Amino acid sequence: MPISVVTSDLTRLVLDAIVDAANPTLLGGGGVDGAIHHAAGPSLLEACKALPQVAPGVRCPTGEARITPGFLLPARYVIHTVGPVWKGGDHGEPQLLAQCYRSSITLAARHEVRSVGFPAISCGVYGYPPEQAASVAVTALREVLKAHAAIDVQLCCFDERMASIWRDALNRA
Repeated sequence: MPISVVTSDLTRLVLDAIVDAANPTLLGGGGVDGAIHHAAGPSLLEACKALPQVAPGVRCPTGEARITPGFLLPARYVIHTVGPVWKGGDHGEPQLLAQCYRSSITLAARHEVRSVGFPAISCGVYGYPPEQAASVAVTALREVLKAHAAIDVQLCCFDERMASIWRDALNRA
């Protein structure tokens, strides 16, 4: 169950799947979500629109994951997951964030994915402190990868400062 940290543009990784830090509508947004939708092309939006709503305007509840083709991306699939909005840490955020990583790996395994790239889920506009998010993510990934050891995980960071935080979490866990 190799886990590594890379500093790169997630949309350029040549992997079986990349994970989209999405919003519940799955209809695109800013940050990582916007970059993935832009790089994948308009077919990704159409595929997301085709996913059933589980509540009005919600195709993917927080902590769950959905999968679509990668379209124009080098990755074969996009796994969409919705992280929690940071509200101070006492509103179930760690459990929901951990569930994002577990749900994404479980879904990847069902689709015979062998390599997955993750962004720092919830660390952008959702405000999750990166040091805390990294610790939660690494712990959850190590736990779920015990059952899915054939999957390689790349934790993709957009800059060296963020990569350092994630490497530290990987070394501590």
